[in-house]
Amino acid sequence: MAQHKHIFFDLDHTLWDFEANSREALSEIYEAFQLSAKGVGELDDYLERYRAINDECWGQYRIGNMPKEVLRTERFRRTLKVYGVEDQELVEKLASEYIRISPFKTNLIDGTIEVLEYLKAKDYPLHILTNGFEEVQHIKMDRSGLKPYFENVITSEQVGVRKPDERAFLEAVSIAQAEKERAAMIGDNLEVDVLGAKRVGIKEVFFNPYKVDHNEDILHEVHHLTELKNLF
Repeated sequence: MAQHKHIFFDLDHTLWDFEANSREALSEIYEAFQLSAKGVGELDDYLERYRAINDECWGQYRIGNMPKEVLRTERFRRTLKVYGVEDQELVEKLASEYIRISPFKTNLIDGTIEVLEYLKAKDYPLHILTNGFEEVQHIKMDRSGLKPYFENVITSEQVGVRKPDERAFLEAVSIAQAEKERAAMIGDNLEVDVLGAKRVGIKEVFFNPYKVDHNEDILHEVHHLTELKNLF
């Protein structure tokens, strides 16, 4: 790839280790609120059910069927309901505590700092393009030490649309003062990050650490972040 290309990264699951950080936060909250004594199942079972429900809610959020404020509580309400626990006050407390705690977690995907140091040394302008919530994404960037590497942290709330909507990518390119033909997007979500970027003419790089099977014709695929050093 040509030098001085603008590079856009997704944040959650691509650089910021969402799974590890979420698990830490949820585990602390599970213990703090004594959920086991309230009829909620074992921690691992609770975490697995929450993860599946959270993914469903985010899917609804991305297509505009679930507002942000609803998502924040609905994922906890649905998870508790699985165990027959219907307590809206508890739901509100869990949701609030999760938003308070989780952005301050600092686990990063293996290879993150190494590859960012490499790209910065080669003078690539780096940017974040994320569907995550405005107020928490900046905390994550700051607390985990990512912020100094990036010129822009562009959120879907900032641009008014969510990936994979082509307008999200085009607005991000505009903010970065980049040309889409000389830009690349790196992300873990095949539909949201990779195919979304491809559709508007941005070079796409699929970060696929779990080697998920797919039949898409994409430009580049890496299984570890340090493999990006072979591309840029």
